[in-house]
Amino acid sequence: MIRSFLRWLRGYVKIRVEGYSPERFLNLCCFHHILIWELSPAGNAYEMYMSLSGFRKIRPFARKTRTRAVIIEKCGFPFFVKHYRRRKLLFAGIFFCIILLKAYSLFIWDIHFEGNEKWTDETLIEFLASNDITPFMLKSRVDCSGIVKDIRKEYNDIVWVSASVDGSRLKIQIKENEDTFTEETAEDDTPVDLIAGSNGVITGIVTRAGVPQVHVGDEVKAGDLLVSGRIDVLDDSGEVTGYQYQHSDADIYADTEMEYNDSMPLTYQEKIYDGKKRYRFYVNISGWELSAGTVKNRYPHADLTAWERQIKLGENFYLPLSYGYETAESYSFQKKKYTEEEIRQELTGRFEQFCRNLEEKGIQIRENSVKIHMDAASARASGILYLNQKIAEETDTEILTIERKEELK
Repeated sequence: MIRSFLRWLRGYVKIRVEGYSPERFLNLCCFHHILIWELSPAGNAYEMYMSLSGFRKIRPFARKTRTRAVIIEKCGFPFFVKHYRRRKLLFAGIFFCIILLKAYSLFIWDIHFEGNEKWTDETLIEFLASNDITPFMLKSRVDCSGIVKDIRKEYNDIVWVSASVDGSRLKIQIKENEDTFTEETAEDDTPVDLIAGSNGVITGIVTRAGVPQVHVGDEVKAGDLLVSGRIDVLDDSGEVTGYQYQHSDADIYADTEMEYNDSMPLTYQEKIYDGKKRYRFYVNISGWELSAGTVKNRYPHADLTAWERQIKLGENFYLPLSYGYETAESYSFQKKKYTEEEIRQELTGRFEQFCRNLEEKGIQIRENSVKIHMDAASARASGILYLNQKIAEETDTEILTIERKEELK
């Protein structure tokens, strides 16, 4: 493609060579390194493409081989300029466009993020804007290393950042910390007890810190103390002389019960599209918008959709120019009734999704008694889920002091 553009820029011609010995003419061109392409026979002659510089050298070859070279097509920028040389406004417009593109290339027109999941693009753009990093700024003012330092300093859970300028786009790649166990949690030594978050029967306990207050098989109620973060310090006679405190840590499992209730109406409103549509086309130039048509407040009920594309040259040279359209499609509502099979499928699907969500949290479902019931106005799924799960919750440890009595002498 680049070679074709350079040929067009320098200009070339298509010629027909005919006469006594056109083959000898071709040999002379090859011997003198004159480039020829797309050679094809045309009766007793040959047609080919040749550069302007090469065409200026072939007159001696044509005379020597008693052939005649006739131009049948002129191509390229020199002939374009000659043909439109009197249209000064055209060349002024081309020159103005070149200057405009050059000016546009000095600015950042788009900020693109990759790898961010916890922090949205809007949040990061607002943070950069507070540091004067915005679209429409000069490339010369972009400090990529400074951007990296600012983001790392502001967001502790971002472990790696890369900032680079690609064309007219500022590209920021981010790697977030996926490990939820932070150093602050690991080093936390605040005195904490573990209490039961729900009623249940203890099935397993693994204590890493603290004093267990329950055993396997014990029945507990919500709020009961499971692990104490206070340790008694005893003297030789067995009396309490003080306390040591620590951050309790344990995995405590219990068989628990959970009520499940879900309901849905027997009827629903279905959208009926009537085929009516309205469009709004627009062009946005650096925040200034030109539009044709309207889609707002035209129908009582309508689905609104939008499509937009930003203009770019090449892969990364984004221009402050975008275009798109909005569509409003009218519809009305029609009341319909679910079939019994549809109701059972819907409630069953919801229940299965609810169970999957519990299992993703590490909660084991031992069995359930959930059933579907239908009445005149609605349908419901209700019952009991029998679970095995962690029930420990943290609460502050009560700090106690021991009053020392001095003996009278």
